[in-house]
Amino acid sequence: MSEPRVIFHVDMDAFFASIAQLDDPSLRGKPVLVGHDGPRGVVTAASYEARPFGCRSAMPMSQAKRLCPQAIVVGVPGQRIRETSGALFEALGEFSPVVEPLSVDEAFMDMTGTERLLGEPAACAQRLRRTIQQRLQLTASVGVAPNKFLAKLASDHHKPDGLTVVTADAAEAWLAALPIGRMWGIGRVGEQKMLERGIKTIGDLARMDDQWMRNFFGNEASHYQRLARGVDQRHVVPDHRAKSIGHEQTFGEDLRQPDAVRRVLLDHVEQVGWRLRRRGLRAGRVTLKIRFGNFQTISRSATLDQLTNATADLWHAAKALFDQWASKSYRPVRLIGMSAGALDHGEGQLGLYDGATKQRNAQVDAAVDAITDRFGKRAVTRGGTLRPPKRDETQ
Repeated sequence: MSEPRVIFHVDMDAFFASIAQLDDPSLRGKPVLVGHDGPRGVVTAASYEARPFGCRSAMPMSQAKRLCPQAIVVGVPGQRIRETSGALFEALGEFSPVVEPLSVDEAFMDMTGTERLLGEPAACAQRLRRTIQQRLQLTASVGVAPNKFLAKLASDHHKPDGLTVVTADAAEAWLAALPIGRMWGIGRVGEQKMLERGIKTIGDLARMDDQWMRNFFGNEASHYQRLARGVDQRHVVPDHRAKSIGHEQTFGEDLRQPDAVRRVLLDHVEQVGWRLRRRGLRAGRVTLKIRFGNFQTISRSATLDQLTNATADLWHAAKALFDQWASKSYRPVRLIGMSAGALDHGEGQLGLYDGATKQRNAQVDAAVDAITDRFGKRAVTRGGTLRPPKRDETQ
C-alpha cells in the first residue's frame, strides 16, 4: 500500500503589496494598489486593506481607484521581487526537494515521507511559515492536504498569515461544507448560476448526477465532478522535470474586451519566461488555454522556430495565437492561461541571424527589467499593441 500523500501549498500574502508596505512603513495599514497608474494601468496586486472595497488583481486601475479613491498606487521594484522570490524558493527547497512553482510567490511542495525527518505536517508547516517570516519579513499562508486541489483551497482558508491542515479522514466533510464560491474555476458568475440552481456548497455540487454536470459544465464535467469530490491525482512536478511550465487565471467576471485579456496574458508570459530562465530551460512550443462563461474550454498551440526563453519570443507567439482566435470568434473570457512546452536545456538550432536576435531579446528583457525596477510593473509593455481601454473591460 502506497504511503498517503502530504502536499503543501504555500501562498505569500498580497506579495507585491506587502513588499511595498515593508519597504515604505508609511503605507502600512493603508489601501495599496500595485501597478502602473496610467491609461493602460492594470492592478497587479491589491493590499488586504484595499480588498474590502472590491479591488482585485487584473482589474483596470481606473476602476479600482473609483472603488477606493483613497488607495495609494505604487510600483514594486522588479529587483526586489526577484530577490524576495529567490529567498522564498531557497527556503522552500530546504524543506523539500520537490517544489513546483506556480508564480514568483506561490508553490506546491510534496512533503510525503518527510515526517521522520521534519516532524508531523502541521508542525513542519508552522516551522516553514516561521522561516519565511524571519527571512523575508513577510507572511505566508500554507495549506496542508492529501492532494494539490485540497491544499490550494486550504491555503486560502484563513488568509492572511494562516495555516489550515486537512487530513485524509476529514477531507470529504471539510470540502463538502465549503461555499460553492470557493470551488476552483467557478468565479462570481458561475457562483451566481449555481446559487440560482440551489447549489450552495461544494457538497451540493458533488451530489449532482452525471447528466446535470454535463449540462452545466459541458466537456469539463468530469473534471469538476472529480474536484467536487476531492479527487486530484496530479503530482507535484518541479520546473526542471516538468513537461510544460504555465500560468493561468480565472476572472471573477468574464472579461469582455480583448485588450483586457491581452494585458493579463502578457503578465502570464512574463512569469513563464522568468520561470524558464530561472531553471535554465527553453521552450519549443506555446499553448493558450481559453475558458468561457459556460465552462467550455479551447486551446491553441504553436511550435516555435527555435528553443527560447526570451519573453519577447514567447509573447510574439502567444499574442499571435490569441489575436488569430480573437479576430474571428472573440467572446467574453472566464479564464486565460499560457504554457510553454517541449522544454529542453539546449540552445536549439541557430540560424544566420539567431545570435543577433538572441542578444537583442536578452537586451530587451534586461531593459524592461530595469524600467520595472525604477517605475514598477506595467510601466512598459512589449510590442505597442495595447491601446487604452475606453471603459471598464468587464462592462
